[in-house]
Amino acid sequence: MFFTFLPPSSLALLSKDWGQWLSVKLWRRACAASFICLCLLFVVAPTNSWASPVDPYEQFNRKVFAFNEFFDRWALKPVAKFYRWSTPRIVDKGVSNFFDNLGEVRNILNAGLQADFQHMAVATGRLVVNSTAGLAGLIDVASGWGLTERDEHFGQTLGVWGVESGPYLVLPFLGGSSLRDTVGIFPDMYMSPLTYLDHESARNWLRVLDVVDVRADILDVESLITGDRYTFLREVFLQKRRSDIANGDLPDDFDSFGDDF
Repeated sequence: MFFTFLPPSSLALLSKDWGQWLSVKLWRRACAASFICLCLLFVVAPTNSWASPVDPYEQFNRKVFAFNEFFDRWALKPVAKFYRWSTPRIVDKGVSNFFDNLGEVRNILNAGLQADFQHMAVATGRLVVNSTAGLAGLIDVASGWGLTERDEHFGQTLGVWGVESGPYLVLPFLGGSSLRDTVGIFPDMYMSPLTYLDHESARNWLRVLDVVDVRADILDVESLITGDRYTFLREVFLQKRRSDIANGDLPDDFDSFGDDF
């Protein structure tokens, strides 16, 4: 699983009630399950002396990973494939641009907390330009003007502040993370403009659409995964986070592959 956000299942498309249940109830349960997993991980010490220093809970993580893979294979991925098949390319791109534009609010706030005022200014420019000339973010005008997008997360902010990554974790529904990034999920959630949308039904369906759109966008790059999926995706995540904290100054063997995941 490759998301910072709860992926709803294919049942979300059946009715308004199902959509609300999936985006609200399952999100809360995913957070609760993640919290319980964290408690278990730090109460039960690693049982394998050969465990990796960055992944001391690999045995436990692999079980959660298998659950996430099952959920993705039988629920989210079929919805993403249907979305890809039924949605014109120009509409799909517009949806992706719209949610990327909303993410600029999080980028602005985290760049400010990192005292990265240059990127804060770029993210602000992207938000203003794409929200106006880009028709509420549907068109990425800012990139054509040289204002390059760069995602910022609170986990990255903590890393810039000197907080260690901690052990690698695989969270139910939420996928690969670290202790530091797990803590950062909640501030990032409150930095999202969708959190403050008063219309609950619209807010829930937008969250559903965001997740399905992201999953559809990475269907093609899955073919690049080689060897053990768990190990491959773990290394992509860890290297991408190191590169993010260094603002891209570290060499990235996975190139743009990490950006998609």
